[in-house]
Formats: sequence, structure tokens, C-alpha cells
Amino acid sequence: MKRKGSDSRNRLHGPWAHHGAPPYSRGRVRSFAPEWIRNYQHAWFRLDVIAGLTTAAVVIPKALAYATIAGLPVQVGLYTVLAPLLIYALLGTSRPLSVTTTTTLAILTGAALAGVVPSGDPAALVSAAATLVLLVGAILVLAGFLRLGFVANFISEPVLVGFKAGIGIVIVVDQIPKLLGIHIHKGSFPHNLRAIFESIPQASLPTIAIAALMVAILVIMRRFVPRAPAPIVAVAAGIGLMSLFGLERFGVATVGFVPTGLPAVTLPDWQLLTQLWSAAMGIALMSFTETIAAGRAFAQSDEPTLQPNRELVATGLANVGGALLGAMPAGGGTAQTAVNRIAGARTQLSGLVIAALALGTLLLLAPLIGLMPHATLAAVVIVYSVGLIEPREFREILRVRRTEFVWALVAMGGVVLLGTLQGIVVAIIVSLVGLAHQVSDPPVYVLGRRPNSNVFLPRSDEHPEDESFPGLLLLRPEGRIFFANAARIAQKIQPLIAEARPKVVALDFGNVFDLEYTALKMLVEAEKRHREKGVTLWLVGLNPSVLAMVMHSPLGRTLGPERMFFNLEEAVARYEALSASVSPS
Repeated sequence: MKRKGSDSRNRLHGPWAHHGAPPYSRGRVRSFAPEWIRNYQHAWFRLDVIAGLTTAAVVIPKALAYATIAGLPVQVGLYTVLAPLLIYALLGTSRPLSVTTTTTLAILTGAALAGVVPSGDPAALVSAAATLVLLVGAILVLAGFLRLGFVANFISEPVLVGFKAGIGIVIVVDQIPKLLGIHIHKGSFPHNLRAIFESIPQASLPTIAIAALMVAILVIMRRFVPRAPAPIVAVAAGIGLMSLFGLERFGVATVGFVPTGLPAVTLPDWQLLTQLWSAAMGIALMSFTETIAAGRAFAQSDEPTLQPNRELVATGLANVGGALLGAMPAGGGTAQTAVNRIAGARTQLSGLVIAALALGTLLLLAPLIGLMPHATLAAVVIVYSVGLIEPREFREILRVRRTEFVWALVAMGGVVLLGTLQGIVVAIIVSLVGLAHQVSDPPVYVLGRRPNSNVFLPRSDEHPEDESFPGLLLLRPEGRIFFANAARIAQKIQPLIAEARPKVVALDFGNVFDLEYTALKMLVEAEKRHREKGVTLWLVGLNPSVLAMVMHSPLGRTLGPERMFFNLEEAVARYEALSASVSPS
């Protein structure tokens, strides 16, 4: 009994006595905490706080500006910083990712809302936006549960470059009237350009002067002090000038009244679901694409791997939460994520700091935001949207492949001429057509052997010294061979055989990862046809799955082990041995 009591006292006075819970309870709590909280290090705290303060100085002014792009009240931009960042910090897998709104999402939102609320009534716009964001969030969550994270790969990089360039052009043209202090009736891109030129005589010189000053501040600071919060300096300068000189009396338009306090719960308009679902699909795709692109671009090797399906759920729930607070569609932004990473962010705590500052702005600084000139926000939007248009990227694409350069131009033209939402469809179609073109037209190389080696490479004029073997034609197709490209491969091989007139054709399948039934049947027929003409077919380097298919077909029985080889070196040695045995002594 004494021993038992001693044990009880030891348990009561053990290391967990002061915590009031046994060890397994604390472990259970930790298991529900996000990865970055479980593994948090004290040395990161200062870095995260500094990064959050720095990034907030860029994100908050830009969010205000992006709200105007979408045609929504400026405070909606702050709501979009507040709710999504809080939710993503608990659920997301990327440590530096800043999940708020972006230029692309803002312009897509504006296009969608303009279609269902042409009157521009603020209350109707906010309700429609809540419906749109809720749909976007639901689509992303559903896609995550269906494990559709691979969909982001369906938009190729050249097409994405063209799409973003088109978005940049549309945004710049859309903001020019605010820089000039004019009002136009918006329509198609050509209509807007024409309306702007026709309205130039009515431009407000004081507004132009303010806009020019704002652009100068932003450009000069980005050029000479890139780490400084240029947007917040421009916003402060604009508010200061309005307060000091009363520029409203000269016709300089301001943001106007901005409500102070927490966002109210915003209910969606269920009647708009059928009208907005297609736009929500496009916005959800772009949100996820930008999120994955930014997350991958700024990930570090010592951080957890980005999980696409988990990102779908995290950004989806961030949007659902944002919808209830009247936010815009949210996603990971490349620009703000870059600032966050450069400023030293180590975990999602920096995002919580940004959200806290957005909340402070809502509670304390809303009246000052109301004094901000529209020209200031337009300048911020234009300066940062011009970065979407990257001529260097177009030149790089053109240097590598002219066809993909054309795809980029088509995607850009689709956005500019057809509209942003239609531009998404064009971008996806162009990407899929490009993919179909690539898989339907795989390369077939004639191989030669580097002298004094066992290295076989495609023959080229740059290496005339590569060895060839009279009577032996070495060919290497690449990729998956299936019904859509088998005939094309045969068309490429036929003239090569006719030109070389070989005794043996050795097909190196080392880079063929799959052989579909239709292609295998065509190969059987080709082997028979060439055998009747005195040309023997050999297969080389079959991977296990392709070898199994061949062995279960008539081709496997026809070729037998003596006409299938592990590698090209073995095939060449066999051919040279056969040639030596039949040559005259």
C-alpha cells in the first residue's frame, strides 16, 4: 500500500502536475494545430512580425485599389485581407503565401459583377459579390475533395504569360479615365479606347497632376528603394494633399465615405447562382493557378512540400469565410508573396500580422481612407499591373519555340478582344490544343554513336563524326505512343526507312513509357509489311509495362527474345556480329 501511495504522489507531482492534464491531452491538442504552429521556433517570431508589418504596407493599399477595379466599395479590399488570411493561416500548406486578392481576380470579379448588376448599385454589388465568392469557395473545396489539384497544370506557362499580359492591358485601359478625371460609358476594349480618346478634351488638369505625382512616387521608390512601402507612401501623400489643399473644390474625386468598424455578415443572393456559376468556375481556376504558382515559386527546400489538393480546400474555405464578411475572391498573389518572403517571413504568422493591421485600419483609419483621391488608387493599380505585361517573357518564349509564342499571343488577344472571362476559356482551349498538338506529333530521331563511347544521340550536322552502321537504322521515338499519334509516327518513320534502305531497323523504346493497343496493332502490321520487303524490325530498351504488352501480342511471338534487346549497345554488337558472320572471308 505504501508503495502504491508513493506512486500516486509521484504521478501528482510529476512534470505534468502543473499543467493540469496528462501528457496525451497536450499531444492531442498539438495534433490538431497547423504544421507551422507545431514546429514553430522562437527565432522566427521577430522575422514574421517584421515581414507582416512590411507586407501589410504593400498589401493594404493595393487591396483598396483592387476593390475599385472590381467596382466594389474600397473597404471590401480590407475585408479581403482580413478573413482569407486568417483562415488560410490555419489550413494552408505554404508558409510565405499571402492569400488576399490579386489584379487578375479583381478584374475577373469586376467583369462578372458588371454582367449581373449593370446598374452599379452598391448594395446589389456587395450581395452579388458575396454570391460569387461563396460559389468560388464551394468550387475550390469540392475540387479539393475530388483531388483535382492537377487541373492547375492544364494552363501552360506561355499561355499564362499571354493571359496575364492581356489582363494587364485591360486593367491599364480601365484605370486611365480615373487618372484623367473623366467618365466614360464602359463597353468592349475597342469601345473603351475610343471613348477615352474622345473624352481627353474634358480631362481634369488637377487630377492629372495628382496622378502624375503618384505615379512618380511609385516608380521612383520601386526603382531606388525597392524595399520601402511605396504604395502606402503614395496613399499617405494623396490623403495629405487632399487635406492640406482641399483639392475637391478643383474637381479631384475622392473615395468618399468609408464605414468604420467590423464588417457585417453579408448574405448571398441565391437567385444569382445560375448567372454567376460559370464566372465562378473561371475565377476559381485562376485563384488556384495563381496560388500554386506563387506557393511553388517562393517555397524553400527546408519547408513542407506544397500540397495542391490541400491548397484547394484551404483557399476554398478562405473564400467561403470571406464571402460571409463581404470580401472579394481571394487567392495567393505573387507580388505580395514575394514581398513577404523577401521581408523575412518564415511562417503564416506574418499573414496573421497583416490581417491584424487590416482590422486596425478598419477600426481606426477608415475616415482617412475616405479622403484618398481616386487618381491615387488608379496610379497604384496601373504601376503594379504593368508588371503583368512582360515583353522579356514573350521574347524568351519566341527564342525557344515560335509555336508557343503564338499561343501566348492568342491568349493575350482573347482577353483583350473577347473579355477576361472569355479569355480564360481561350487560354484553356489554347493550352489543351497545344497539349494535343504535342502528344499527337512526337519526335522521331535518327541516332548515331559518339566515337569511342556507348553514347547514342540524335544525328545532327554539328556532329558529323558520329558513327552510323551500314544496313542498320537506329530510330528513337519519344513519349506515349497511342491511337492519336501512332499514324503520325509511322508517317515520320516511313521516309527515313525509304532513304536509308536498311536491312535492320532498331526502334529504341527507352523513352516510350506507354504503348497503347491501337499503336501496338499498327506496329504488328508494320513489322509484317517491312519483313515482306526484306527489312527486319528490332525493339530495344522496352520498359517492363511495354515489354509485357509486346509479349502478350502476336508481335512478341514474331520477334522472340533474339530480336529484342536491353540497350542499343547490345543491339549494335549483335548486328555487327551477324554482319561479320555473313560477310565473305
